[in-house]
Amino acid sequence: MLMIEQRLHEARAADDSIVLPFGLRSRSRFRARLGGGEEVGVVLVRGQVLRGGDLLLAGDGRVIQVVAALELVTSLHADRANLLARAAFHLGNRHVALQVGDDWLRYLHDHVLDDMARGMGLRVTVEEAAFEPEVGAYHNSHAHAHDA
Repeated sequence: MLMIEQRLHEARAADDSIVLPFGLRSRSRFRARLGGGEEVGVVLVRGQVLRGGDLLLAGDGRVIQVVAALELVTSLHADRANLLARAAFHLGNRHVALQVGDDWLRYLHDHVLDDMARGMGLRVTVEEAAFEPEVGAYHNSHAHAHDA
């Protein structure tokens, strides 16, 4: 099985792609399949979250581009920013992974959270979209010399 153990931090042309849901992109060790169907084992430095567009280096020298999979998500919209801020506060208290846009919030679909958001006066839309949540204020997103 082809192994991927390195994340690239410089722009390079990709030789293949790997489509991953957020659940896998937030893990450091997993198995998956490349776009061409080849099975790969991924073993990366712990504590990193892969984002759509990130590049990985396979053991055979190929560059693999990460693609954020479409997932069932809920997007919240409101006419007033304070409603979105209140929703973000309540979702944060529940430790919900949350993606923040200019005028919307998004989380992995959960009908209980949807009902809470409706009760707060937000517009709730269930859709398929790439999910790229915030990683947290204390997450170290900078590259280290030993990573690449």
